[in-house]
Amino acid sequence: MGFKQELLKKIQIDRLTEKILATIGPSGTEQKVDKGLFRVLLEMAEYRHHRERDLELYLPQEGSGKTHILVLDNDLPFYKTTVSDIAMRKSPTVKEMVNIRNAIKILNDSDVVVSKKADSVKTVQYECISRLNLSFSAEEIEAIAADGAGSMDHGYADGVQECLDLFAELLGYQSAPKAFKVDHHRIIGAVFQKETGEIVFGPIVCYNLIHNRLFAVLSAIGTFDRIKMEWYQEVMNGAEKPSLTGAEVFQFLKDEVKSRGYSPS
Repeated sequence: MGFKQELLKKIQIDRLTEKILATIGPSGTEQKVDKGLFRVLLEMAEYRHHRERDLELYLPQEGSGKTHILVLDNDLPFYKTTVSDIAMRKSPTVKEMVNIRNAIKILNDSDVVVSKKADSVKTVQYECISRLNLSFSAEEIEAIAADGAGSMDHGYADGVQECLDLFAELLGYQSAPKAFKVDHHRIIGAVFQKETGEIVFGPIVCYNLIHNRLFAVLSAIGTFDRIKMEWYQEVMNGAEKPSLTGAEVFQFLKDEVKSRGYSPS
């Protein structure tokens, strides 16, 4: 698998993780985690499914050297113990419960629980990403930029957005904060929040989904700067000229990656 596909897979993993985390409620609530989504993430990390009594378990691949076992319930606990011990603690028989030593283990599993909920999800996310080869060459970055420019030429919006996703990942760009959002536009850029609460956005890359128009504003704009915010709106409306347009934007993004390098988060 080439670098582009590896990076797209990382983006997929991160987005899937965000969706799973959004379904995890605070302790003591009735909100149910989306087990279906988490099964997909576990499969990406190559965990083995195992049914023990009424428990749904996920075990590391044999020979992997990992010992943690996940119980797929609403707490998503990772245990560092054996399958039989987990079964006794989580789904005990009457005979097991009447044993005093077992009863203590059933009532308190803190001695074997490694993580729960969000921490467990992030552990699996890390394991998925660690399987990817995210090293790249200058030629591979140039190829992504060329793909983006080619998609622009052919009016292929999905291709343009895919390349913007890749560059956003490489540069740590985020979706536009609320004050900078514009309908029917895909907007990404560097986001920084000052101690005063002001949000600073820029460089900004914008793709007009309706008119297949790509442009960039290279200066950073703060939400407290009324004049610059008004100018930004004029750029978005087409009344003012942006810093770069079309293929120039992909050239800029390519150069930014080459100057910074990439360290996956």
